[in-house]
Amino acid sequence: MIKAALIFNNHGKPRLTKFFTYYTEEMQQQIIRETFLLLSKREDSVCNFLEGGTLIGGSDFRLVYRHYATLYFVFCVDSSESELGILDLIQVFVETLDRCFENVCELDLIFHMDKVHYILQEIVMGGMVVETNQTEILTHIEAQQRIEKQEAGMGGAPARALSAAKSMAPNVNLPKLADLQNISLPSFKKL
Repeated sequence: MIKAALIFNNHGKPRLTKFFTYYTEEMQQQIIRETFLLLSKREDSVCNFLEGGTLIGGSDFRLVYRHYATLYFVFCVDSSESELGILDLIQVFVETLDRCFENVCELDLIFHMDKVHYILQEIVMGGMVVETNQTEILTHIEAQQRIEKQEAGMGGAPARALSAAKSMAPNVNLPKLADLQNISLPSFKKL
């Protein structure tokens, strides 16, 4: 099971933190600090997984990570997960981010945090891997973007609803939209 997904920069600033196991806020901060200290000391030529620190669970847990440019992508997993499978999962996550943001960078993670979380949720939910097919993930993301655009256009919804009602019942005398907007509500006296 995946316990946490973390992204932080070369200076240790977290850019994404998603814990699938409950930890207090203080404990989460300590985990992030300890994870950064463990990973930042490692050379680029060594393998991409190591035993978890003392805070996250010790020897039963593994930190699986990839270092891309200025960002560390880290997954903390228990012994039931395959380290190579998680490395592949990180690759899928990064490639999906690249496709969504066209060469993802640290600023994309900062200014589009909601979208990054949504992408991660399409891949991992509740600590379990749910999807690794990049085409499927992108299809879901595009569908979500279409829904967001439709909801953004809801500002004209009252006028569209009124015109739809008029077209369904042309002989019914419906109030004009301007009349509906100028309705005054009775004032209530304070007790």
